[in-house]
Amino acid sequence: MNSPNLPPEESGPEGTEPPPDEILAGEFVLGVLDTTQHREAQARVEIDPAFSQRVVEWERRLSPWLADIEPVEPPAQVWARICLRLGWKDSEPAALGFWQSLGFWRAATALSTLVAVAAIAWTLQIARTPSAPPVAREQPPATAEPGAKPVTPLAHDDGTPGWLASVDAAHGTVLMVPVPTAPDPQGRVTELWLIPAGKAPRSLGLVSIDKSHTVKVPDDVRAALVAGSVLAVTLEPSAGVPHPAPTGPIIAKGAI
Repeated sequence: MNSPNLPPEESGPEGTEPPPDEILAGEFVLGVLDTTQHREAQARVEIDPAFSQRVVEWERRLSPWLADIEPVEPPAQVWARICLRLGWKDSEPAALGFWQSLGFWRAATALSTLVAVAAIAWTLQIARTPSAPPVAREQPPATAEPGAKPVTPLAHDDGTPGWLASVDAAHGTVLMVPVPTAPDPQGRVTELWLIPAGKAPRSLGLVSIDKSHTVKVPDDVRAALVAGSVLAVTLEPSAGVPHPAPTGPIIAKGAI
């Protein structure tokens, strides 16, 4: 896998930590900050061109990972171990509805957190590794991109990414960038859902499996484009989109 490296001037000598702003920008892009930290970082993006540029560079460095990740079939015993760790009995998962299962959402949250933490640890390890001196050449001056948006990964159950979602709450849009995949053999389509905390899912319509595109969020649910809400993709019948409620399996999800 081609790993995204920090710029040479940010790497520092071996054994030193990256600058605090570099770490904060990476955690902001990965979405692992708590609500207060995320709000403060978002405010800095809007007013601090240098920090905004760091966020943009992190987004550019992390995005290529998605194209290099191959799907991996998890071993059969993984699900049994998850059930054991969560204290589920054999009959409990089947007795609960898919969307009403508290254990499901706890497991999904834990999985997403583990993936994010592992990515941060791996990236910071690269940041500490000294790189060869760069070849001297003229570079155009870096310019900050104002209003950079954080990226929300929508991951499959095995932790591999399915989509990247860039939420623009001010304009009520979500830019969806898929990791290309094959169509469903049963002819079902991928439908995007916005799930506000404690409320029922709301369809945002179809989402592409091979092309990036912008999804317009209805005005009456735009206020739900905040931290704590969840974006999820399900497989649904092609007729009747947008559907009033999900009926098929969730194939990817991520917390805003």
